[in-house]
Amino acid sequence: MAESEPTPEPQPTPEPQPTPERVVGVGPHPSPWPEGDHLDPELLADGDRRNVEDRFRYWRREAIIAELDTHRHELHVAIENLEHDANIGSVVRTANAFAVGAFHIVGRRRWNRRGAMVTDRYQHEIHHPDAAHLIAWAREQGRPLVAIDLVPGAMPLEHTALPRNAVLVVGQEGPGVSAELLDAADLVVGITQFGSTRSINVGAAAAIAMHSWILQHAEIPDRPLR
Repeated sequence: MAESEPTPEPQPTPEPQPTPERVVGVGPHPSPWPEGDHLDPELLADGDRRNVEDRFRYWRREAIIAELDTHRHELHVAIENLEHDANIGSVVRTANAFAVGAFHIVGRRRWNRRGAMVTDRYQHEIHHPDAAHLIAWAREQGRPLVAIDLVPGAMPLEHTALPRNAVLVVGQEGPGVSAELLDAADLVVGITQFGSTRSINVGAAAAIAMHSWILQHAEIPDRPLR
């Protein structure tokens, strides 16, 4: 009878290694400090951990806003704030990433800023107490209202030419754009979907719509982004 192979001894399970924490920003600037009115002495001394592009490290907030104002896009974005939706901050953060000219809050003046990651501090915010106020403002400024919603009659965003000076309008998660704004919109567009879900998150929808405008109107550099 053949001898059985010895049972191998169990090997100890390796200890999980902690994931190194990603450090955002830079520490105190080494001496000598650079000079310029755009620089913040406190940031130079203490370091800059803000959620800003590296080119803006150590800059004063007012100086960053002034620099962004030199190349903001004509596009505006309006968000209805009827239910204090947590997605509003996400929309504002994307608006900042695409250098949108201004964002509009329709309804409650106070909104959930958590998702904005303080990017709202570098944007121009316009408040409208209700839909009628936004509609009147857009008409006075000669800006077409483009509602983003999957409703009957909505045209595919992918095949729609968006006006250069458009105001993209998004509603709340669930109810979508209000009937008053849908009726007043110069265009109503929807994002073509191919899965089983009825709709996509309003923050994602707004990002897709803004990027569609960017592809049509912005000067996109033909070089590595980083």
